[in-house]
Amino acid sequence: MSQRQAMEIIAALVPEGSRVLDLGCGDGALLALLRDRRGCRGYGVELDDAKVLAGVQRGVNVLQRNLEEGLSLFEDNSFDVVLQLDTLQNLRNTEAMLQETARVGRIGIVSFPNFAHWPNRLQVLRGRMPVTKVLPYQWYDTPNIRVGTFADFRILAEKNGLRILDAFGLHEGEMVRHAPNLRASTAVFKFERR
Repeated sequence: MSQRQAMEIIAALVPEGSRVLDLGCGDGALLALLRDRRGCRGYGVELDDAKVLAGVQRGVNVLQRNLEEGLSLFEDNSFDVVLQLDTLQNLRNTEAMLQETARVGRIGIVSFPNFAHWPNRLQVLRGRMPVTKVLPYQWYDTPNIRVGTFADFRILAEKNGLRILDAFGLHEGEMVRHAPNLRASTAVFKFERR
């Protein structure tokens, strides 16, 4: 799936005119898209110096901060939508950051590599850790310190009092709604606090 296709699908989940916080915003491309096409405003949070600079050059507000430190600088319900795209699997305290996402935003949208995608299962059955387009690293050099599945996130959301508003998978530019735990390389969830 192209990065652009994924951004378009995620952007469609964000209500027009929303105040948005993008955690791990990278170069700010999604925030710029939301600003230009959906009339949104907000902030990105990014640790990498080069990506912070790229975001600022795109004209988006980017705060340089380590997400492991939490979101204490934001009050409850500061944002309409908090995006956490391809970041949960890189965090040590995944559950705490999910709780923080729900605290500072009315709606949360997360995405992460779905470890239960069938090619991953096949590679594990062969005795190897998966290496795919979505999980392109070897086990010893991956930035992913967690692996999760579509089904696992449903359990985590329930445990943390989150109501799932929408859930689907993404694979090669297409939304996967039927059996996404098996058929999708990326899991996407839109949720709110109960």
